Amino acid sequence: MRARTLHKNAAQLIAVSAMAISLAACGFQLRGAPPVSSALEPLHLDCQAPTPATLCHSVREQLELGGVELASGEAASYHLKIRNFERDRRASAITVQAAAAEYTLRHSVDLELISADDVPIIASTRLTTSESYRYDETNVLAKQREEENLQQQLSDRLAQQIIFRLAPITPERLQDIRDSHHKADAPGDTQPTTP
Repeated sequence: MRARTLHKNAAQLIAVSAMAISLAACGFQLRGAPPVSSALEPLHLDCQAPTPATLCHSVREQLELGGVELASGEAASYHLKIRNFERDRRASAITVQAAAAEYTLRHSVDLELISADDVPIIASTRLTTSESYRYDETNVLAKQREEENLQQQLSDRLAQQIIFRLAPITPERLQDIRDSHHKADAPGDTQPTTP
């Protein structure tokens, strides 16, 4: 009887292991982030203060999970700039005693993607995410931990938004952007202004 149970457990373990290996082999990503085109490689991630390290780490982790080659400074073909981070916490519901019953946390950041030769691939774009939570004056420590967890979740969500902005940029789209940029910069293409 015991041998049969051990055999059944071993079979289940092998089945789970095989499923995990097959998911890893097909490029499955737990976080659900879309793939970023290899056309953006090598990519430099430039997180400028006061962007929190948690957000920068989340973006880097998403890129690495997607197999994107990262480089620094001059070695990169494209520069992903994350800057102007803002964090906001506001009372969104009040009790009858005029105390905060619910807070809304909001994180915002600017994203910009520029090629090494200064072609704007993604113009400066503001990304925002928010989350609300109930506040309980009688359980302050638990609510502080909940807020810290929400701060991390908001960083992860912003990181996913950044990856979603990068995902549609294919080699063809890059070429279209470059062609449009060079056409706009060509000397014969400027229209005279009329008074």
